Amino acid sequence: MAIPQEIIKTKRNGKPLSHADIRQFVKGLTDDSFSDSQAAALAMAIYLNGMAVSEIVELTLAMRDSGTVLNWQGRLNGPVVDKHSTGGVGDKVTLMLAPMVAACGAFMPSIAGRGLGHTGGTVDKLESIPGYSCTQSLSRIEQLLPQLGCMIVGQSSELAPADRRLYGIRDVTATVESIPLITASILSKKLSEGLDALVMDVKVGNGAIMATAHDASALATSIVNTATGAGVATRALITDMNQILGSTAGNALEVVETLDYLSGKYREPRLHQLTLELGANMLLLGGLYNDKAAAIAALEQSLSSGKAAEIFSKMVAELGGPADLLEKPQHYLASAPVVQDIKAPQSGYLSYHNTVGLGMAVVRLGGGRSHPSQQIDPAVGFSDILAAGSKVQQGDIIARVHAASAEAAGIARQEYQAALTIDAQHNAPLPLLHHTIG
Repeated sequence: MAIPQEIIKTKRNGKPLSHADIRQFVKGLTDDSFSDSQAAALAMAIYLNGMAVSEIVELTLAMRDSGTVLNWQGRLNGPVVDKHSTGGVGDKVTLMLAPMVAACGAFMPSIAGRGLGHTGGTVDKLESIPGYSCTQSLSRIEQLLPQLGCMIVGQSSELAPADRRLYGIRDVTATVESIPLITASILSKKLSEGLDALVMDVKVGNGAIMATAHDASALATSIVNTATGAGVATRALITDMNQILGSTAGNALEVVETLDYLSGKYREPRLHQLTLELGANMLLLGGLYNDKAAAIAALEQSLSSGKAAEIFSKMVAELGGPADLLEKPQHYLASAPVVQDIKAPQSGYLSYHNTVGLGMAVVRLGGGRSHPSQQIDPAVGFSDILAAGSKVQQGDIIARVHAASAEAAGIARQEYQAALTIDAQHNAPLPLLHHTIG
């Protein structure tokens, strides 16, 4: 058995780690036989020298196996599927998609995360619903999923504990961006759900972690190859994040948009297109449909019939939220004391050159965290957001800011206007779906 410094030396010198080395490293993360400094050194060696697909598969499986792995064998009458987004601004797709695919016969046990940097977190959005508890035991998940068809919860301490420690080390050692480590981190948690199929939404653009098509493709390929190597059917869609997704950004505001979407009150076209694309691929990979058009039709039917909305309401109620949230959202969801219009400074066609900046504006309003212990204000953010490509006249309302004070609203209004461009000529926004891998 190699000692930690020998394993570090192997990767430092650009050589592949054996399966035994990787398993020992992951064991060391859970039993502290690797110190923080040794784990950081190996993370940096991986960042600098990379890993082969076989190494990433072994690292992913070892991290998955560091905790409990859910097993649905013989307990469900449909495939177990999930999706994961690499993060953007205004991405509330999981909230809509989970009840939709459940209505179509799949089961979706989604382990979601909190906001990170400029990206909003699904757990934070759901916790803006009074009473909703994202902290659920594995036994509770196993009990409720067959009844509900979907559950969106936070990561349990029982799932992939090695990833939790390694992520904390990466976060303070400038190794977050390592594609092998990103891949293993995402997939160790997702594969612990006991999935039959996974669809990845890899964001690219000025609002994404991966700003270039090259980097997004590299990450998508790594994830697809690794998950497939681990035995889970996986597909990655590379999608545009050069503008906020949907018409809201901010926790309670995004829940309102979700409820409007499920009820049919309003469905922003790009958001609807992405939700259908991801959902159809989940149903295809899960084996429920062989034809994409039929899968999309089934998803549309889940909305028009009201079944998806009904499943979402049941999930909210079972996890501690109000049973009548869909009927009376304004009664339960926080609203900001200050709401101000953001107006076009000139006439022309709208585009966004700094969507990350808009995400950070939500954080500065109090809708995200600058440190882990920070409390979130669920009411703040932006609503009524006009899509890129919209033609506007000077003075038109292009968004609204929701803030705790007039001073905060004024700053956010300036940040919003600084993140956009208004051109005399119409430049069509980039296509939502760039390409698919897997």
